[in-house]
Amino acid sequence: MGVPFDHAPERPEHIDAILNGLDRYNPETTGVFQDYVMQQCENQTYDCYANLALLKLYQFNPHLTRDETITNILVKSLTVFPGADFSLCLSLLPPHILSPLNSTSAANPAAGDPALSEAVQKLNVLNNLLGSADYAGFWATLDSDDLYADLIADVANFEEIMCVRIAVTVSQAVREIERSILEAWLNKRGQEFEQFVTGVCGWAVDGNVVKVPLNKENEAKGTVVRENVKFDQFSRLIKRAYEQPA
Repeated sequence: MGVPFDHAPERPEHIDAILNGLDRYNPETTGVFQDYVMQQCENQTYDCYANLALLKLYQFNPHLTRDETITNILVKSLTVFPGADFSLCLSLLPPHILSPLNSTSAANPAAGDPALSEAVQKLNVLNNLLGSADYAGFWATLDSDDLYADLIADVANFEEIMCVRIAVTVSQAVREIERSILEAWLNKRGQEFEQFVTGVCGWAVDGNVVKVPLNKENEAKGTVVRENVKFDQFSRLIKRAYEQPA
């Protein structure tokens, strides 16, 4: 049985009460949700359901919007890839925020907040790189612009969390991987790399190869597909193909 979408074991009782009552649509709760987002950033917890509720409040009350909170929500959603959380959050943002920046919007903030637009689009680049499993490109892009450092600054241990998430996705796909490739994917090398791979992940380094223990995700399994289609079903299909439309 899967975990419910709105499940968050670390959620405080007062936040749970708001989410399960009419106050989740009350603009006065915006400040409470914003403080909760900051708590998630500081305590390395995560509550997608509450964050989406805040973005929905921003939709109805644009004057209460805080750019920093929006970017923090998006950065936190990156830490749970390959889930669809980032896309869900993106879908609740104003369309102009997702539009490419141009001279008009830069000259007229009312046409779209240039700073927020740039931040959101840069974070979307990171999300696309993660979605395409270009982990080396993710780290290179993250280091390519000081704006990224500003965007992730509020999220405690962001880079280490991302290393763990990448390692999880690797463990679900392979049994062995070249050390040089994994070093690039984790953005770690030398002793730091070995300590992470063996100490945190529990994997083995064998020369130039890293070996991942067998688990239910990376175990190769044969699949036999059997179709139970009767002859009369084929005959009806062929007959329809030759029938003239009425």
